[in-house]
Amino acid sequence: MSLHLLGYWRSSATYRVRIALNLKQLEYKYSPIHLVNNGGEQNAEDYRRRNPAGLVPCLIDDDEDFTLNQSMSIIEFLDEKYPSDIHFLPKHALERARVRGLAQDIACDVQPLANLRVLQSLESFGCSPDSKPRWAKHWIEKGFSALEKRLQTRAGKFCFGFDLTMADIVLVPQVYNAERFGVDMTQYPLIGKIHKNCNRIEAFQRAHPDNQPDAQ
Repeated sequence: MSLHLLGYWRSSATYRVRIALNLKQLEYKYSPIHLVNNGGEQNAEDYRRRNPAGLVPCLIDDDEDFTLNQSMSIIEFLDEKYPSDIHFLPKHALERARVRGLAQDIACDVQPLANLRVLQSLESFGCSPDSKPRWAKHWIEKGFSALEKRLQTRAGKFCFGFDLTMADIVLVPQVYNAERFGVDMTQYPLIGKIHKNCNRIEAFQRAHPDNQPDAQ
């Protein structure tokens, strides 16, 4: 087993990578990195040697003898190294750009504003603990409102017609986050439909945070 994933059960970035690994039907070893216990295990010296940023996930490929961080680069690496009937990115350059753009709308502009280290830092800037969920909910709703409009011209069963892509892999964990923070998903019927269709697929079901060995 050459692939080794280090991550956290509720990390949406780790969730994305689990989905990708499952869709490619790849075996991998999983090592939990708890982001809260022991002062945050991502801050341990051993983990920081692998990822100086102290974020999850990390994917170790023993065959290639290297470590990758950043879920988006990991997903593209898996797609290129392990060809299969499922392609996370389309063949046509324009369509690839569209898929990447939609995925990055979430991964770059929405998810980071409500990740754990941002929420933990808000208190040091004078925000009360009660305001943190409202902060997360605000930015998710703002991002989802724009995303719902983008999907109106592209969506079918999934974000881009009837083919699973990296956009779907990134969307599903963000809906999980939205539900955690009390977002009313009935505002976003296309997102809700895509989320439901993806979660009928075993690879998505097995990747769900509640189904991980470190789930709490």
